[in-house]
Amino acid sequence: MSATHGSSAPIWRVYAPPLAALALFGLEHAHLVNAEAPWVAVLAGVLLLGSVFSAVHHAEVVALKVGEPFGSVLLALAVTVIEASLIVTSMLSATGATENALARDSVYAAAMIVLSGVVGVCLLVGGARYREQEFRVAGTGSALSVLATLAVLTLVLPNYTLAKLGPQYSPTQLIFVSVLSLLLYFVFVFVQSVRHRDYFLPEGASDIGEEAEPPSGRETAVSAVMLVVSLLAVVLLAETLAESIEAAIHAAHLPPSFLGVVIAALVLLPESVAAIKAARANHLQTSLNLALGSALACIGLTIPVVAGVSLYLGRGLTLGLDAENTALLLLTLFVSSMTLATGRATILQGAVHLVIFGVFMLLAAVP
Repeated sequence: MSATHGSSAPIWRVYAPPLAALALFGLEHAHLVNAEAPWVAVLAGVLLLGSVFSAVHHAEVVALKVGEPFGSVLLALAVTVIEASLIVTSMLSATGATENALARDSVYAAAMIVLSGVVGVCLLVGGARYREQEFRVAGTGSALSVLATLAVLTLVLPNYTLAKLGPQYSPTQLIFVSVLSLLLYFVFVFVQSVRHRDYFLPEGASDIGEEAEPPSGRETAVSAVMLVVSLLAVVLLAETLAESIEAAIHAAHLPPSFLGVVIAALVLLPESVAAIKAARANHLQTSLNLALGSALACIGLTIPVVAGVSLYLGRGLTLGLDAENTALLLLTLFVSSMTLATGRATILQGAVHLVIFGVFMLLAAVP
């Protein structure tokens, strides 16, 4: 969790988008605006992006008040609600392979965007400005080990199990892996927030003065209400935009799996921007905490939620990656382990990660 957001964001930026989104949704369903008009889709997209930023902001305000470890859990839950709502809504409106594989495409894209794209930009920006930056291996190594375990269990192992044909877990396996993912994620949150919090603090930093001043009770209550409003706006706008996004992807002659990249990019955008800003300010440890933490939440919490929905609805859930994406994921995990094992980073590591990110985007658009 980052305390850098605080409550300093302009009022219009964190209150207007979700309220305007609810108004647009009401007008659309009251048939006062034409839902098929292009300007409605564009406006809904802008408001969806603004509502995501608003939800993360209000979650961080409440998190600062309740403290750790509850703050990190709250922020992760807010991000998970956003991603899960986008995935589930799109799953319900999609058909066939797109419906079954959307969760896989989204969490795979989240892992690749964070490990190759966000980390690469942070290392490149920080290295270009400060030549060399330092971070704690104990913290980043722990986060990467959890992320690698979750990624392989959910995205690679389903290809090799025998209980069910195809890249899917059987219901028993899916429940077991989902429960383990939840347990492992919450163990990580406990270690990061309580047991070994010093592993994730910048070198020479102490607990004193590292967190922003907690907001007042009134600010917390308002943000709690607006958090619910923002999440509701995201869910409703996702329902409104599901068909438009899929139509745009089809019109651009992109594969259906590219929808997962769109969802992951949207969900990760607020924390990614914060991570890059932290790297520019020579706070690489904070930058890596934000990046890896957001990816962990996307995988560790979203897969169990989507698995529960798929089991409840009796729908299949394709999780295993194809051969080319499996190879790219394993390469990314290998390079990331080497990068985060030294405690120091330069522009070279950033360039390597960005090359992998470029290949990922190429294969996402042209498999």
